[in-house]
Amino acid sequence: MAFKALVVDDDKVTLELLTYQLTAEGFETVSAENGTAGLEYVRESDFDIILTDLNLPDMSGIEMVRQSKQISSQTEIIMVTGFGSTEKAIEATKAGAFHYVEKPIDFDELFLLVQKAVERKQQTREIQELRGKLASRTSYEGVIGGARSMQNIYEIIENVAQSDASILILGESGTGKEVIANAIHYKSRRATKPFIKVNCSALPKDLIESQLFGHVKGSFTGANSDKVGYIGQANGGSLLLDEIGEMPIDLQPKLLRVLQEKVYYRVGSDKPQEADFRLITSTNRSPFEAIKEGALREDLYYRINTIEITIPPLRERMEDVPMLAEHFLQVYAEKYKSPVLRFAQAAYDQMLNYSWRGNVRELEHVIERAVLLSKGGAIEYLNVPTDSAATAPAQHFTAAATALGREPVFESNATETTHRVEAAEEANGTAESAGSTIYEEFGRMIVDHLPEPAEGAELKDVFNEIENGVVVAALKRTKGNKQAAANLLGLYRPRLYGMIKRHKIDSKS
Repeated sequence: MAFKALVVDDDKVTLELLTYQLTAEGFETVSAENGTAGLEYVRESDFDIILTDLNLPDMSGIEMVRQSKQISSQTEIIMVTGFGSTEKAIEATKAGAFHYVEKPIDFDELFLLVQKAVERKQQTREIQELRGKLASRTSYEGVIGGARSMQNIYEIIENVAQSDASILILGESGTGKEVIANAIHYKSRRATKPFIKVNCSALPKDLIESQLFGHVKGSFTGANSDKVGYIGQANGGSLLLDEIGEMPIDLQPKLLRVLQEKVYYRVGSDKPQEADFRLITSTNRSPFEAIKEGALREDLYYRINTIEITIPPLRERMEDVPMLAEHFLQVYAEKYKSPVLRFAQAAYDQMLNYSWRGNVRELEHVIERAVLLSKGGAIEYLNVPTDSAATAPAQHFTAAATALGREPVFESNATETTHRVEAAEEANGTAESAGSTIYEEFGRMIVDHLPEPAEGAELKDVFNEIENGVVVAALKRTKGNKQAAANLLGLYRPRLYGMIKRHKIDSKS
């Protein structure tokens, strides 16, 4: 398919020359002699590139850039200026133009810019398409989960996998930190190279240095031959240090030196070895607590934490429980050649009313046990505790399942909303004590106004729209102060920045 170009210039000679040259380069080209006509074309068609003169008869080229970007934000624009108009051309780039060229036009220079502009538009489109695909995924590189929190993790992995940035994965035991690490490695450019996994808490304290760095023959009692350590085995690939907070504190400076200098030494040797690996670390402890307790060096923490991924516990993404259970059912039915086909409704009810303190690992073990004990047909019952302390309200999943995939339509009924919120506050005494009730009231208002989804229609993420609205409201309240907005919403500032970027929110306006 040919790229589409729009040329806007009131000089007929320039207009015809640019149109001719672009057409000769394979562009499908449209021309306009003024800004009004050009903007009409922009509204009617999707152009890959726009070339516009700085001085148009009905508007400035800068205004042409602004309005074109409002209509089609992805379309790149190159400003064509007369000699000595550089200052205005720079102003046009601030308004959204990709670049500018001066008359008389050097067409080699122009088409180099055109090529770069078209490539950037294609990249922007591909990124948006990728995000659209990610938003509809219920699994990603072996990771199961369709919750919004998991979609965010998929997006982070997609963005950083190709780099060599060190990654720290945080999460409770059983949340799937190793599975996330696998996804990072196998999406990276090192995917065909070794992926070495080390559990720091399982290694003998007196041998961990030798295990990690390797040793030479005779370096200590029992070193009967040279040994390549885990770092050497990971050469060209990735190294996962699980439970990094359990690494002996006196060994941590040596690991830090490896990360800084990209060389290491085997025990008993003074010959430097090249350290070529991508480091992934994980822990189920709070890094700051580990630092406070003296179990983790602060300088090492900042070195291994270029990118931080926090995996939510399963109880915070209950909508993923059924699909995880179905996945494990299939895995273990095949493994044990069981005739089990499905879960009964009672089993689903148990899943969604249990807190899963052991997270995904506990769910997996429960499903495996159910498959082994089942006599075939439907699984009616899961062997999980039923005491109240171990349960989680099923409405967390029910509300999520009800709202997911429905386009939000809001009626302007501020009076009704205000009355309902005021009633909630009055019933609970203060705004602080009524917090959860207020959220329930707003949630009910949103869900009550969602239309029934049409059969076969594309699913829409309501929570994505709500997140966008909440961030915008917080920025408005704090007059664009991101730190104040983050504090208001109870978020770390980097997470708020990620939301602003994802939703393309202009915090200044």
